[in-house]
Amino acid sequence: MGWPLAVSAGLMDKSPRALFRALWALSAGHLLATLFVLLPFAFLLVLAEWQRAIQLIASLLVIGFGIYQLMARRHPRALARIPPTQLGLWSFAVAIAHGAALMLVPIYLGLCQAFELDAGHRAAGALMKASLGMMLLVSVVHVTAMVSAGGCLAWLVYRYLGLKFISRSWFNLDAVWATSLVLVGAVALAFNLVSWR
Repeated sequence: MGWPLAVSAGLMDKSPRALFRALWALSAGHLLATLFVLLPFAFLLVLAEWQRAIQLIASLLVIGFGIYQLMARRHPRALARIPPTQLGLWSFAVAIAHGAALMLVPIYLGLCQAFELDAGHRAAGALMKASLGMMLLVSVVHVTAMVSAGGCLAWLVYRYLGLKFISRSWFNLDAVWATSLVLVGAVALAFNLVSWR
């Protein structure tokens, strides 16, 4: 979600280097946020006898956070313009506030085991349960994929469309993101409750 700030940094400095420096800062903040959310869950997996309770609480946490995001729809105006020196901190705060790493929690905790998954989700689940090092690798791959996609979009907008395109076509995906959190949490909760019986 930070790619517009990368475009802004590039346009303000009139340099593609500024855009790429901003992307690095955004990557660092997003990676730290992902690790910040996933590390506690990685340590909790040691408590195998509490796995069911942890899965149900994680499902409810994802649902609750999605509902909170749907209700608290105002963004502080101070977050609209972030200096390039603070992009890493901004990326960390926004990734935590928007629940970016929460999308990995259902797979990480095995919330999706009660039903058939496609090969990609099965592989991700197996990898994430393997070790703390694998959790770190999954976090790095996730951040790389997200920043690559956002970076391509930022570069295209910076290079070809410019500031007028952003100011005329800006749209807010917060409601879509919050709804997806509620749906993922509800599906995970439902399948866990069904498999518990």
